[in-house]
Amino acid sequence: MNIPFSPPDISETEIQEVVSALKSGWITTGPKTKEFERQIKSYIGVDGCACLNSATAAMELTLRLLGVGPGDEVITSAYTYTATASVIDHVGAKIVFLDTAKDSFEMDYDRLGEAITSKTKVIMPVDLAGKICDYDRIYDIINEKKSIFQPSNKLQKSIGRITILADSAHGFGAEKRGLRSGNFADFTSFSFHAVKNLTTAEGGAVVWKSIEGIEDEWIYNQYMLASLHGQSKDALAKTKLGAWEYDILYPAYKCNMTDINAAIGLKQLERYDGLLARRKEIIEKYDKAFLDSGLMPLKHFDSDSKSSGHLYLLRIPGFDVEMRNELIKKLAEKTIATNVHYKPLPMMSAYKNFGFDIKDYPNAYEMYENEITLPLHTKLTDEQVDYIIDNTLQILKDLEK
Repeated sequence: MNIPFSPPDISETEIQEVVSALKSGWITTGPKTKEFERQIKSYIGVDGCACLNSATAAMELTLRLLGVGPGDEVITSAYTYTATASVIDHVGAKIVFLDTAKDSFEMDYDRLGEAITSKTKVIMPVDLAGKICDYDRIYDIINEKKSIFQPSNKLQKSIGRITILADSAHGFGAEKRGLRSGNFADFTSFSFHAVKNLTTAEGGAVVWKSIEGIEDEWIYNQYMLASLHGQSKDALAKTKLGAWEYDILYPAYKCNMTDINAAIGLKQLERYDGLLARRKEIIEKYDKAFLDSGLMPLKHFDSDSKSSGHLYLLRIPGFDVEMRNELIKKLAEKTIATNVHYKPLPMMSAYKNFGFDIKDYPNAYEMYENEITLPLHTKLTDEQVDYIIDNTLQILKDLEK
């Protein structure tokens, strides 16, 4: 039984929609991308959405829209993928890592206030594995710090405090108090990469809540300009009779979503409630087996919230890195692919070179050293889930002898 870690779930409906895009003559940004944006707004219940080629682009363009740059500071979690932090460096701002709370994958909110300075412009929480962070707590903290906030552009001034930019790459469809991810932060980025719950092969989106004094259409146009070289007209607008001429308003970037990608996303969105339901079934099956065995899975569901169920993070009490890695190796021998989410960024060479030291993030290290991520995807059969559970528990028993 060969079990891959996270294959895409592509049905015939997605294939036919891609064929439709190819036959239409629109294979770059066009009507399907615009429709995908409209449907995302409707699904989440937000005021604005711009589709791009990745969540990374969504985060970076948002930082640039906010005017974040040299001399500014952006706070994020040390326990995340590099994309969250790399975009801070791309715009020239200072990365400020926060340790996780004890026995938590979320940043330590008790220490967040201490990390905020007059240079702090943005906080980037991470909805790891699809579980929505405690945004109420974050808002309380930044509102307490409003008196030291120093806006550097019109958008920041309109917001009137530190901006919250959520890295919800894993969180599309997650809910808290009946609201979907995208309704909590000022701006929220999503990933539609090949391994995500909803995929467009490559792709992402940023959504936002309306900001007083700023038109949503203006924000949308800024994303379009930034993602298409600063060109005043996209390809769709240039098809109007006699409308070939355009201007370059500033030298920008190239990170738009294509209609081929959007075609996949449109049909994935139609199937998405069923995909989320299947993920929940698998999580509940895992939880029943592992909680009874004294293991520590991330809690995806409670009375207040529903995770998107993107990753199954499992901690093994008493294990260190070597024992965890041996478990990964033994599972691989049983043809079960697993992973680790994540090796904290202060352990990576790029961030060590910035001067970060994992010793300053002991809680993040403790979460990492005994964490293993098991397969969680909608191509898994119940038989395969049982196979994963049985082999994991047996190997753990053997390793603990």
